[in-house]
Amino acid sequence: MSDLIASNLFATLNILVLEQIHPGRFKLTGTPPEWLQQFCRRPVHPEMEVLIPQEDFPFLENFLIDAEEVWVKNNNKKLKSGIWHQQDLFNQEYHFEATALSVTNQKILLIELLDEEYEEKQNLIQKARENTLDYQYLLKENQKKEILIHCIIHDIAGQLSAINCCLALLDFENLTSKGREHLEIGRIQTVKQEMLIREILDAFSAEVDSLDSFTVDAEQAPDVLTCTQEVIQLLTPTFALHKMQLRLAPNIDQTADWRVVGDKSRLDRVIANLVENAFRYSPPESVVIIDLQQDGEYILVRVDDEGSGVPPQMVETLFEKFSQGKSKSGRIGLGLYFCRITLERWGGEIHYSPRPQGGSSFWFRLQKPKV
Repeated sequence: MSDLIASNLFATLNILVLEQIHPGRFKLTGTPPEWLQQFCRRPVHPEMEVLIPQEDFPFLENFLIDAEEVWVKNNNKKLKSGIWHQQDLFNQEYHFEATALSVTNQKILLIELLDEEYEEKQNLIQKARENTLDYQYLLKENQKKEILIHCIIHDIAGQLSAINCCLALLDFENLTSKGREHLEIGRIQTVKQEMLIREILDAFSAEVDSLDSFTVDAEQAPDVLTCTQEVIQLLTPTFALHKMQLRLAPNIDQTADWRVVGDKSRLDRVIANLVENAFRYSPPESVVIIDLQQDGEYILVRVDDEGSGVPPQMVETLFEKFSQGKSKSGRIGLGLYFCRITLERWGGEIHYSPRPQGGSSFWFRLQKPKV
């Protein structure tokens, strides 16, 4: 590239090229950009000498002290001044950035007009500020929800105590054997609700770390088939009342080892949450099926329903806190979140997939304990 082309190129890019002759005195190299005349009271022409910083760019006084070190070392490093603003002879404000570098033993100072670049940087800074404010707003909104949840949970706990008292009084009544069976199911359900309340409060207090220790001991590991059968027994009356069916998938090997890494009480809650979720979004006369499969070193549990499925826009946040379907009121979006943090704490995973024939399929995998 010829010197003339290089000179014109720098001028077109709004970059002023200066070569230091003596400390504080520079010579214009090549064609000066048009904006330079707006800052100089005398006519500007190539090869003219200018005094910096006493004359045209007083901001550079301190920068040139640091630039001198770069020029003395005469290496490939360059030093930038950072952005500064300055008014021209007509009191219009512009933004600049200077760069000091050495080129073939020449001490070069570049001064660049940054109108477009500066505006772009300012826009980015402004956008970052706006995003920060949005993030802080979301944090505050989330905190409000968490406070609300605490209040709701404590209110539920009080009502649950009253229900337990009523169930205790019913025990003195002359109930039929069927009535006592339903009473016992009610008692078990209230115990599970109390456990759920404690687990939700734990989840809010310290997320995953709040979960109690779990067992990886094969002798004490929970049996997922047993847990599933107990959940089916507890929830079958609810399903029957709404003319729905809850069944275990056929062809499950009852003699196989179905133990998994985890904690039985929370595993019961995970399965129950998935089944209750299927119940809420399934129509009357439909069937919910729980299937168990051996999957190498894992056990897979799948809950299939014939409901409306999950809207595509909700799939990505399905297992996040406060995620919930808009068509169902009275829920706060913690069930699937609880399932996820519990299973992940145990080294497992949980997923959702739509069924080809319609409805939802929620499934999770847990490791088998080492024998």
